[in-house]
Amino acid sequence: MSENLLSSLQNGSHQAMEKIYQFYWEDIFDVALKKTGDEAIAQDITQEIFISLWENRKTINLSGSLGAYLYGAVKYKVINYFRSGGIKEQHQTALTALMDEQHTAAADDKLILKELHLAVDTAIALLPEKMQLVFSMSRKQEKSIKEIAAELGVSVQTVKNQISAALKLLKKSLSYILLIAALIGLT
Repeated sequence: MSENLLSSLQNGSHQAMEKIYQFYWEDIFDVALKKTGDEAIAQDITQEIFISLWENRKTINLSGSLGAYLYGAVKYKVINYFRSGGIKEQHQTALTALMDEQHTAAADDKLILKELHLAVDTAIALLPEKMQLVFSMSRKQEKSIKEIAAELGVSVQTVKNQISAALKLLKKSLSYILLIAALIGLT
């Protein structure tokens, strides 16, 4: 940039400001974006720099190039942004939104799980009485096959057969629940 353009800017030339803006805008924006990682913030910082340049045009005393001055301004504005707590506020807002989202998802998951348990209990209730008893002792009371056989006075093989048959019937009648659970990520 020539000294002429800078002196035209200092004399209030809108054309000079427009040329400076067109020449440096993209580079200043890119630096701000790399340092903040946020396009909207980088745009704000870039705009603030050029507004400040225009507002302070008469008092600016450059010892180096205009480009060096503008890059220094980016560094200063980015530091001020991080110091100002703007980033803290933005992160706090994002964290709050995430927590609300997780809380809502957890409540939805609990409701879905309650409905799934109800469906499983209903399907178990439809099993033949003896099969229902064996299955309940195995899954809900967590008894071993030998314990069930001894308690009911039947063979171990009979208990195995009852559990196997119960699982087949439940799998058939609850196959839609497995699909739902897979779709919502419960399995």
